Amino acid sequence: MDGSPPAPAPAPAAATLADPPGAAFGTAAVAARAFDPGMGLAVARRTVLRPEDQEDFGRVADRVAAGNMALLGRAPTIADAAEQARLRNAIATGALVTSGRHLQHGDARQPRRNMEVFTNCATAGASFTKFYLLLNGAGVGRAYDDALCPVDWAQAPDILLHLSPAHPDWPHDRAALHRFGAEFGLLRWGMGADAFGASEEADVRGFIARELVHDLTRVPADAIRHRIADTREGWARAVELIEGLAYQGARGRTLLLDLSDIRPLGEPIRGMQGRPASGPLSLLRAFITLRRDVIEAARGRDPGAEAMRPWEQALRADHILSTEVQVGGARRAARMATKSWRDPGALRFVRLKAEGGLWTANHSLMVDAEFWSRVVRTDDEPLTRHARALFAAATACAYVNGEPGFINGDRLEDARTGFARAKPAIADAASARYRVQEGAPLLADVARRAATADFPVTTNPCGEVVLHVTGGYCVIADFAPLLACPVALDALTPGAVPPEVARDWDARVEAAVRLGVRFLIRVNRMDALYAVEVSRTNRIGIGPTGLHEWAWARFGLGFHDLLDEDRARPFWDALARLSDAAKDEATRYAAALGMAPPATVTTIKPAGTTSKLFGMTEGAHLPARRQYLRWVQFRATDPLVADYAARGYPMRRLQSFPGVAIVGFPTLPLIQRLGLGDRLVTAPEASPAEQYRWLGLLERHWIGAARGNQVSYTLKIATERFGLEDFRAILLQHQPHLRCCAVLPSRPDSELGYEYLPEEEVDADRFRSILAGIDDPGVAEAVDLARLQCEAGVCPI
Repeated sequence: MDGSPPAPAPAPAAATLADPPGAAFGTAAVAARAFDPGMGLAVARRTVLRPEDQEDFGRVADRVAAGNMALLGRAPTIADAAEQARLRNAIATGALVTSGRHLQHGDARQPRRNMEVFTNCATAGASFTKFYLLLNGAGVGRAYDDALCPVDWAQAPDILLHLSPAHPDWPHDRAALHRFGAEFGLLRWGMGADAFGASEEADVRGFIARELVHDLTRVPADAIRHRIADTREGWARAVELIEGLAYQGARGRTLLLDLSDIRPLGEPIRGMQGRPASGPLSLLRAFITLRRDVIEAARGRDPGAEAMRPWEQALRADHILSTEVQVGGARRAARMATKSWRDPGALRFVRLKAEGGLWTANHSLMVDAEFWSRVVRTDDEPLTRHARALFAAATACAYVNGEPGFINGDRLEDARTGFARAKPAIADAASARYRVQEGAPLLADVARRAATADFPVTTNPCGEVVLHVTGGYCVIADFAPLLACPVALDALTPGAVPPEVARDWDARVEAAVRLGVRFLIRVNRMDALYAVEVSRTNRIGIGPTGLHEWAWARFGLGFHDLLDEDRARPFWDALARLSDAAKDEATRYAAALGMAPPATVTTIKPAGTTSKLFGMTEGAHLPARRQYLRWVQFRATDPLVADYAARGYPMRRLQSFPGVAIVGFPTLPLIQRLGLGDRLVTAPEASPAEQYRWLGLLERHWIGAARGNQVSYTLKIATERFGLEDFRAILLQHQPHLRCCAVLPSRPDSELGYEYLPEEEVDADRFRSILAGIDDPGVAEAVDLARLQCEAGVCPI
């Protein structure tokens, strides 16, 4: 593909009310798009494909479309069958990518499952609801405002813990004792079984004797006894019991939690495609740590120390519980922690992340126009002094550690319209699987408090969705306009697409958007803990991914062209038309189903998983690198290591992780294969001002003035080019004018001091040299992503 100036866009083939939804994709099954070699296939194997079914992406599209259409809850009509076929084709071609959760779980059983499994974004007003949502795989935001955290965990009951000696995970022998000691951090890091001596064994046995109840006959007769069920709901119920009793002031009472029914470590979980369970020791560790580091600490374990405030107790409790949300290395906790800048404890909040330990959440301050105005004022009013001190402390921490960020709460959809403040989410949360009991009074109190909170809404972990602070969901999906192209990309000249191809292409993109909107609205019909809130708001979020590839292939525009609004008018007009189409379809389809019009429709999510399937840039992000080595971990004794080395792939052993070798796979992003040449701009090459302008244009033309969420974006500031005062000036100039943007100071890889990073950028000459030295016709080998640990959030760097 060679470049040329962009030509005026032909008039799109606009959909009419008479057109069936998604008509541009047809009803005859089309061939599925192949995954991008190497990384794309690896991500698919880990997240999407079901090995027992020997799936390709076509079979994934079949089951996902069937499961989604079944949510209509009726015998399929002819029109339903046709829509299912078109939906299947849109997914199979990659034009509608939905999201990884739907690709993983979607099938004919979907109507019988709970919505939380299919929900990307959520918020919670209590620790137990947050824990439940994380266990279901959702990313959860929580506001830690003083006013929204009424639980004093010092008032929790005394917690006793029991695990039956008959349980397979009970430490029956020295090998099991060694594993127990390692699980609970009682041994030196990396200590092998051969170094596990009598002294260490005694320490582990002493710990078990202190922390666990062995003789149940000695438990107080008036103790509350609770046997934890071996389900996500069972785990959450145990936390609900502790937190609900703490809210009620149950200090002095005794609560016995029995973990004996929890399945052993490694047993398969059917609802997670057979992935291995983490076993009872994981939950046991959470309760022991919660008892020690939150409940006992809140009771003033250290005389003379300042009492831990309830908001910090909640933050630490959530972190402790979140660390135990793991399934087979595939599910992990993702959280957003926010706090109002007006709170007296806001200074403490911004410094907590820098103190270390609280790594399971992204921390952000909720600010507004008044905050930004006071930061630059010189008067001596107490609130002005507070704002200036807060900005100085937050930016100093963020410049070194990357957090906290700033979210403009007054610019978020509900905060601007007053919609959420008028009717906060109800407290009596319930679904067929989980009805809140002990925690109901707590949720009711949080709902009352939220009506007068500084910010009635917060965001999900990546910031692209706005949700009520008491609890809500948003289901989200991607569409990939590049992959809706009706002809082979290498047959096109960017910016000079034949009119008939352009019309078909544009019609297919709009069809993907409309099908995606309908797909998401149907998900909101599922049974859910926050069912009443879902019914009230019907939130969805659909957004583009691979924007830069589409801008080039369809319009002949590079990144710098896109910043010139006049030159890039065809692109921005097309995006605005798609935004209007999404909101139009949302209103019409919700009305047809008798549902509320969605409060939010447009968004741009990170799309990290789904974009990798086909090698595209992620969401709104610029490509991070032009070409790079993707370093993949293997056991050093794995026969594949010798095989790859023999074929010429770069390989080395890690000194910091004995027994581990890494193999480098040359990776060339799709955007590098489209012929942009010197018009390609990577994220490090774009200035902060240029990236802020890009985000502002996306907010205007795609998100829109109403019924929009946010753009998830991480803007990296190179510390070798921008000092702390430069960083502060950039934030003051640009951050007040957007809804959300994560600004992350970054250092060159060479300065980080890590022996291993998952990606290593290499220059073009070295990249060609590496490729020339590899004797492999495929070059981009398909590697099972179980080996790509960084994708599971456990990259050991």
